[in-house]
Parts: sequence; structure tokens; C-alpha cells
Amino acid sequence: MGLAVALTPTVGIQLIAVFGLWIMCRWSRRTDFSLVVALAWVWVTNALTMLPIYYTFYVTGQFMLGRWDDLSGYQGFIDVFQAAFQDDLGFLDRIWALVRLSAQEQGLAMFVGCIPWATGTAWAGYAWSLKLLRVRQAARLKRFKETDSPRQAEASDLPRGDS
Repeated sequence: MGLAVALTPTVGIQLIAVFGLWIMCRWSRRTDFSLVVALAWVWVTNALTMLPIYYTFYVTGQFMLGRWDDLSGYQGFIDVFQAAFQDDLGFLDRIWALVRLSAQEQGLAMFVGCIPWATGTAWAGYAWSLKLLRVRQAARLKRFKETDSPRQAEASDLPRGDS
């Protein structure tokens, strides 16, 4: 869930979105996910990775929309973002600038282009996390059996009382 939200053009509200999704899932009782793990996955996109990832969404979206000839270069894409986020803006003004930018032509391409990335990486992250969890659980079970086996041997050496 965290990767699905992280790989959408919503930096700034992703933690709130994951928390809201977690509450809805807990309320519906049909599905559940770890809030801590999801919040950790959200940090894949941050201030340092946001623009390259958004540009990837933009290019993917342009291809998906059939706009092969309307691809601006990376620097042109960055210039549009820098114009929208001037240094004198506060937090809420920056969020509003992001919303305005998303409503423009680049925003549509970014939202369309994030769909395959969000769904694909969410599935891959789930599979990887599940595999990691199962390996960890197997290692814990093995350690438990190894530390508990001397106790079991001692218990089996005791007389049973039916002699």
C-alpha cells in the first residue's frame, strides 16, 4: 500500500493518504496492512527523488496518451516545477502549487503515467516483503527449535510414572 501511494504524484500528502487508507481498511475488515511498513515504503519518494520519478511518470504518461512528439526534455520539465515552487511559498502554498501543476497538461500525463509504476512496484514490493517475512519467520522458528530442543530432551528423560 505504501509503494502504491509513494509512486503517485502526491508528495506532501502521501503519509496522510496512507493513514487514511489504513483506517478505511481497518474499518472495512476485508483487508489489512501494516501501517508502519506502508509508511516506510512511502519514503521511496522524497524531496531528492521526487523530480526524477515525476519525470518518469510524465514520459510514461505521454507514451500512454499517444503523445510521442510532445516530450519535453528533463530540464524543461524541471523548469516548470521550479517556476511553480518559488522560494517564498509556504507549505500550504506549495501544496496548492502542486495541485495547480497537476491540473495542467503535465499533471494529466503524470497521473496516467504513474498507474503502471504504482501497481507494478506495489505488487513487487508486496511479493518481496512477503518473501522477507517468511524467511524471517522460518529463521525464528529454527532458532526456537534449536534453543528448545535441550529442554525437550531433558523432559523425555524423566520417568513417566506409569512403571
